[in-house]
Amino acid sequence: MDKYAVIGSPIKHSLSPEIHRMFAAQTGQELEYTAIEVTIDTLFDSINRLAREGYKGLNITVPLKGIAWDMADNCNEASNRAQAVNTLKFEADGRRCGFNTDGIGFLRDLTVNHNVELQDKDILILGAGGAVRGILAPLIGTRPRSLTIANRTVEKCELLAEKFSDLAEIAACGYPALEGKQFDIIINGTAAGLHNEVPPLPDNILRTAGVSYDMMYGKEPTAFVKWGQQQNAALALDGLGMLVEQAAEAFKIWRNVSPNTAEVITALRAP
Repeated sequence: MDKYAVIGSPIKHSLSPEIHRMFAAQTGQELEYTAIEVTIDTLFDSINRLAREGYKGLNITVPLKGIAWDMADNCNEASNRAQAVNTLKFEADGRRCGFNTDGIGFLRDLTVNHNVELQDKDILILGAGGAVRGILAPLIGTRPRSLTIANRTVEKCELLAEKFSDLAEIAACGYPALEGKQFDIIINGTAAGLHNEVPPLPDNILRTAGVSYDMMYGKEPTAFVKWGQQQNAALALDGLGMLVEQAAEAFKIWRNVSPNTAEVITALRAP
């Protein structure tokens, strides 16, 4: 039976094994998918060992995505843009092919699952780390009217905006500079939610009928989802759908079949 795994640290909380087991049952694929604790220090040896043990592919979580990109023999355009790999496919000839499915998973959740129109919208992204880097190029491809990145460390978001400047003009600023501005869609790519916090946003920054989207998810509404609800967002969304959609793209890369994500998202949200 073909073996796959998600690797990272910590990893016990990961929903990926459950998601891929549902995908396999749904599509009639016979495979084994597990979660394996791997740290930055052990990543190189672990990937080599898992490849030797016959694993066909791996999902990579934070904070290992950048190192996995360095280790891949060849990568698709999305992972090269993001300089991060969240999916590895081990080919029969020994090559390790790297992919980044975060961007397509994010877009599918917003545009397909929730029917959110991104073209000609003013979009604000909070944070300038790897999570944001993974969605920038696909987001630019939807042709928003404007794209702004805000971060506590302004230099970090300025550098990120510069890296993607060949695709679009991106504004970069600190949170105080957002005062008086409004956006149609606000995306939280920060880790503030891990501490039940929300980035310091001014009042009235979200336009009427606007959308808030937290790339984090949890059993209960995240702090940023609650913030969106308080701002009367038309949709205040978390990242569970993105998680399932990016997993579905990885599953397709490995198995050449597309699972039904709506069924899985519904099952995961069930009480």
